[in-house]
Amino acid sequence: MGGIMGHTFRVDLRGIIDLLSHHLYSSPRVYVRELLQNAVDAITARRELDPSCPAGITITCGPELTITDTGVGLTEAEVHELLSTLGRTSKRDDLGFARERFLGQFGVGMLSCFLVASSVTVITRSARGGPAVRWEADSSGNYTVSVVDGDVPVGTSVRLSASRGNDHWLEADVVRPLVSDYGDLLPAVVTLDGAQVTRGVRPWDGVEDGEDADLSAYCEQIFGFTPFESIPIEVEAAGLTGVAFVLPSGVHPGTRQTHRVYLKRMLVGDNVEGLLPDWAYFVRCVVDASAIRPTASRESLYQDEMLLAVREELGEQIRDWLIRLDAIEPRRAGELLAAHHLGIKSLARSDDEMLRLVERWLPFETTEGAIPLRQFKRKHGAILYIPDVDEFHQLAPVAAAQGLGLVNAGYAYDMELLNRLSALDGPAVARRVAPSELLAALADPEPDVETALRLRLSEGAAALDRHDCDAVIRDFDPISLPALLISNAEQQRKLDTEQTAGEVTDPLWAELLGQLTAGSDSSRAEQLVLNCRNPLVQRLARLNDPSLVELTLESLYVHAVLQARRAMRPKDTAALNRSFLELLDRAVGGK
Repeated sequence: MGGIMGHTFRVDLRGIIDLLSHHLYSSPRVYVRELLQNAVDAITARRELDPSCPAGITITCGPELTITDTGVGLTEAEVHELLSTLGRTSKRDDLGFARERFLGQFGVGMLSCFLVASSVTVITRSARGGPAVRWEADSSGNYTVSVVDGDVPVGTSVRLSASRGNDHWLEADVVRPLVSDYGDLLPAVVTLDGAQVTRGVRPWDGVEDGEDADLSAYCEQIFGFTPFESIPIEVEAAGLTGVAFVLPSGVHPGTRQTHRVYLKRMLVGDNVEGLLPDWAYFVRCVVDASAIRPTASRESLYQDEMLLAVREELGEQIRDWLIRLDAIEPRRAGELLAAHHLGIKSLARSDDEMLRLVERWLPFETTEGAIPLRQFKRKHGAILYIPDVDEFHQLAPVAAAQGLGLVNAGYAYDMELLNRLSALDGPAVARRVAPSELLAALADPEPDVETALRLRLSEGAAALDRHDCDAVIRDFDPISLPALLISNAEQQRKLDTEQTAGEVTDPLWAELLGQLTAGSDSSRAEQLVLNCRNPLVQRLARLNDPSLVELTLESLYVHAVLQARRAMRPKDTAALNRSFLELLDRAVGGK
């Protein structure tokens, strides 16, 4: 039996470059970031040997691009280990480039140069001694290493020669904004063709609360809006500092929440998601961190426990700012809630202090207009609410005319917030109102009017029987409303179940549905409340033509359905067409 022979994986550099360009990096532009990253890491390593060493990165553009740093440089052995071996992160740490202190992590940075270059030349001299070394490589995977004679300063110089079709990536007009974007905050002076292109400081460092003029200008530059407020943020465990900018006007909750994130002062991306809780969609951040992990492409953040902790902590800081704003500047707090009510409501579902802020400042739609819940409670004592927007709009004019206060709880999160208020302050604080309660609040009609209308209803009963509807006579305002439709939700569910049972063929399933409807009351699914103050209803009471009575009742029913904004059933649509055409026929002289 033959012995087992060991083999070494062979790497196709062209295949690796294709992998990087099509699956790891979003664009060839990242080669600038990787070159800056290597230069800054080299400077950081040299300053641990000599804290007084210069921190400079010089870039020149032309037919070729050259980037030179004053960093620690590499020996010949280190060149082989770091430049010519893909993903050799463990050896990188052994040589002094420990991950927690440096930007690079994955050992693929130099390969990104081949996204735009046909060849790369590195000339480097180590601060630890030894001769200068030249490393030359091409995109086919071949490289040479040689010793350089002469006086070469400590540091590293990288020269790129563009590959076919990529010359524009090495031009100054393209490179300058990339350097400014990626390296704006780097702790090194970066010059391009003799001009400094980075600021080297974080705009929020040293800025106290209230001194946000410069930060507002920075937000305008980065995000394109003047913020409602600039909030300093910090998470010590992640080495994170930055600023949160509150949007000045409302945005849709589904809008992508993106932020500008730096890692050890190097830009990760300006469209990074997942930094804040979902409810804080009205805030955009610029942060710099040291302990957050990027993905291999360094263009987004790795979803781990650290990022979850950062998200929670930043959410708490924004929440605390909202509470302080309410205490110090209540009027501005009200303006903020009006602009970003959905996010604040979402937070108030689980936060008592935010719930009190919403109760005090956020306007709700009511029969008194748009007012906060606390103001509504002062007038009416309790919050009576209707959980459906269309039902509220139908009943609100009638309730207001009777002096009954109602709140529209049909919008996002309203029901949850009112239930939480009931749980905190007692069930009497807020409760759902059934339409039948409103019916009980309406006045009874005059006996003679009721008698006349009862007679007409008996004559036209067939019109309402077709729609499983009872007629009720009441005396209420507004006079302009002839009829009001009130639904019995439980009875409506029974009718739907009976209809479904009639359509199924499985005996067992039909029997089960029959049991669900058994024992239900015999009341109708809907009630048409006729307003005997309305002139049309009063004329109905004086009609002597039974066919016209039936036609008028059906027309009033259809009108009430439309007023209630209820979905039209096929028989409702048929009744609408029939009553309209018959009334039109009578109007033009028909029978």
